[in-house]
Amino acid sequence: MKHVTLLLLLAATLTAGAQTPDSSTEKRAASWVASLQLNDAAKEARITTVIATHLTRVRDWNNEHPYTTVPAGIDPATGKPLSAMDRTIIACSALPHTAHDSLMAGLRKDLTEDQVELILDKYTIGKVAFTLNGYKAIVHDLTPQEEATILANLKQAREQAVDFKNVKEVSAIFEIYKTKNEQYLNSNGRNWHELFKAYVNEQKAKKAAAKQGK
Repeated sequence: MKHVTLLLLLAATLTAGAQTPDSSTEKRAASWVASLQLNDAAKEARITTVIATHLTRVRDWNNEHPYTTVPAGIDPATGKPLSAMDRTIIACSALPHTAHDSLMAGLRKDLTEDQVELILDKYTIGKVAFTLNGYKAIVHDLTPQEEATILANLKQAREQAVDFKNVKEVSAIFEIYKTKNEQYLNSNGRNWHELFKAYVNEQKAKKAAAKQGK
């Protein structure tokens, strides 16, 4: 029995080690690296490998751990049934931390912090800047401290989100931190619900005015 267990473990290890980036993943990674304009072929090759390897690990983990591997149940914070996306996030968040650590260490070995952030933005389709601009549009008098806190939360969301496979999963991670930001604003004397409602009404009024002006 022990021999069978050892063989199964060995097979699993060999399978994990055999995971290699495909041409589409390599292209995607290479295009992100090219945007940095490093003008250093050796450095570009190293970073491309680091990114492509991480993309492959995340993809394979997602494919091997569908949401159905997580039993249906309730969210202990709300009592509501777990959605398919909830279960997907639970399954995918079990990706070994070593995968994330390897990505970040590999990027920081050759890039500045600003360049690392640019790569993380590529992973998450620029959601940090886009979401921050949304807060600025909704809260017209956002203070420097509020902006700094919101930005820090969004950057944390971005780094966590690079371990997920697609836009829907990335968006789900950002939703966690958007909720934190809204709770922060509420605790800081703001009323997020009223601010958002005012913003929606403002946008509707602008559209109505534009229609009338045609």
